[in-house]
Amino acid sequence: MDANFDIKMYRERWKAVEESERQELRAMSLEEHWRQINSLFGFALELGLTRDGDDGEMEVFLLWAKLKGAG
Repeated sequence: MDANFDIKMYRERWKAVEESERQELRAMSLEEHWRQINSLFGFALELGLTRDGDDGEMEVFLLWAKLKGAG
């Protein structure tokens, strides 16, 4: 087999997987989305993964808002 053909087929398979996942997400109800988010949040808490007061992300959002307002 040609290596370029293998790479092309590999990419096409993953594009098909991505599209399938997108369709599944679109089909989910709001309740299902919240259930998944809450499940992930609970899992993070069980593992001891916390932000520990790290508001670095909020600083980035505020900076983008400031830059957007200045433009």
